[in-house]
Amino acid sequence: MSYTPTAIPVSRESPAWSPLEVPHSSNEPFTDYTKWRLKVSDGGRHIWHYLKTDEEVAAWPQNTVDKYWLGLGAGLPPLPKAKTPYEAALNGYKFYQNLQSEDGHWSGEYGGPMFLLPGVVIGSYIANMAFTLEERLEMIRYLMNHTNEDGGWGLHIEGPSTVFGTGLNYASIRLLGMKADHPVAVKARACLHKLDWLPIHPHRWWIHVRQVFLPMSYLYGIRFTIPENDMVLALREELYPQDYYQIHWPSQRNNIAAVDLYSPHTKLFDFISDILSMYENCSLPPLRKRAVDCAYQLIIWEDENTSYQDLAPVNKMFNLVARYSRDGIEGDSWRLHEVKRRDFMWMGAEGMMVCGTNGSQLWDTGFIVQALVETGLANEEQFKEGLLKSLDWLDGAQMQDNPKHYEKAYRHRTKGAFGFSTREQGYTVSDCTGEGLKAVMYLQNHLDFTPKPVSERRMQDAVDTMLSLQNSDGGFASYELIRAGNIMVEYNYPECTTSAITSLAIFRKHYPHYRSKDIDRCILHAVDYLHKAQTPEGGWIGNWGICFTYAAMFATESLALLGETYETSPYSRRACEFLVGKQRADGGWVV
Repeated sequence: MSYTPTAIPVSRESPAWSPLEVPHSSNEPFTDYTKWRLKVSDGGRHIWHYLKTDEEVAAWPQNTVDKYWLGLGAGLPPLPKAKTPYEAALNGYKFYQNLQSEDGHWSGEYGGPMFLLPGVVIGSYIANMAFTLEERLEMIRYLMNHTNEDGGWGLHIEGPSTVFGTGLNYASIRLLGMKADHPVAVKARACLHKLDWLPIHPHRWWIHVRQVFLPMSYLYGIRFTIPENDMVLALREELYPQDYYQIHWPSQRNNIAAVDLYSPHTKLFDFISDILSMYENCSLPPLRKRAVDCAYQLIIWEDENTSYQDLAPVNKMFNLVARYSRDGIEGDSWRLHEVKRRDFMWMGAEGMMVCGTNGSQLWDTGFIVQALVETGLANEEQFKEGLLKSLDWLDGAQMQDNPKHYEKAYRHRTKGAFGFSTREQGYTVSDCTGEGLKAVMYLQNHLDFTPKPVSERRMQDAVDTMLSLQNSDGGFASYELIRAGNIMVEYNYPECTTSAITSLAIFRKHYPHYRSKDIDRCILHAVDYLHKAQTPEGGWIGNWGICFTYAAMFATESLALLGETYETSPYSRRACEFLVGKQRADGGWVV
């Protein structure tokens, strides 16, 4: 039985977008949580479904994974109190194995940013792409659960209220069906109006910047709009502290609230903006048409390179709107985007969120596998079946070809790579490739009960991709090489660099004859970068939402693999002293 909703275009004026009676409190679920089910398929795709009938509920029982993520309690028996570190690890994995998906990976939410859900909601509204009633209610509840005390929303769930965050999320709750007089909407408007409103080639930019800029530039270039309706007119009245029709929009270009201005504009930036604005008024129509068509072609290539997953939900929804602007609801692109939209929507105890990507499947599975092998838990008979499933999933997660539109779409190679989530998403990530390769080698080379589905040739492909990602100073960025100077571009990261060092060092041990000189040279250069990146206190700056302890974990592991320990290396010694100095009274560490 299939529970995938039929992709039918729905008018913005239809009941699917009509106002809802939303409870004033979000403490309790707005839907029956016993009817939600997570369906995992196709190499790690995650889609939550709400069952409508008793027959469907009986045919598809809720499992431990569903209950855990919904906050219903896993219902597992208590475990004996651990007396040794190994017993503690054993207990931990006895619990965690129950969260493994049938195909071998681990599902999970990947939330935090508060600008993701609005993109999915607003883009869907524009493209006549509806949600189920239950999805609407639980997205509203999620936003209610993450309002700040002043009624607004920030850039992320821990951030102060900003014009950007509050404006986007206010528009979202209204589009989803919350009425303007709901206390949450009233308080959010008051917050928004109180906030202080103050009077090179793109292929070289960081990939997240350019892939979002691409459809935005296209939509701006064609001046895309949707017809006015009651909701659009209402939002114009509610969002702005002055009459919408009296706003002089050109002068708003640099009118950014102080709380939203993370990096103040330079005079040069403002000057260039003014010059480009003047060019807008005198651009040559044939040249402009050619540029717009080129941008649209790049959007198509991005969709096709990623099976319509796209890099992340932000550019996915912009791409959807761009394709809708030309193809409408009759084109294949509308249907293909709709099929993959729910991959980003995750149901949790606080409601329905939108994840930063279509998941973190490879990242989570890779580390779990490594932990099992390194602790010896992999040799426990009770865990072997799950490990074999993980190896099978990792086998399918490796990308074995370059993108369909490889060089002309300004993409880095992917042959041999692992991504952050699934193979279908189709983006190389340096540390994910390192950790994925390391997990495969641990399973295939360190255990005596596993098959070897990932051939040595495919491991060599992964090594080739990692070697191709090293920058001139020895460091590794995330998705690709650094392509330009220090603005809106890729940066080197200690975490990415150390993942490359560890995986290459382990590969060199098992396969010493493949590109040995290149690997030696790469590791030496990367270690030199790592030494220089260490702070005077002995730590390293982690960049992925967490910081010193996290980065030091990766760095010390990679240095130890190369023989740099507390006794032999001043860098490792400083790192150890730094970590010991940060230990908390209860024996643990924070990130």
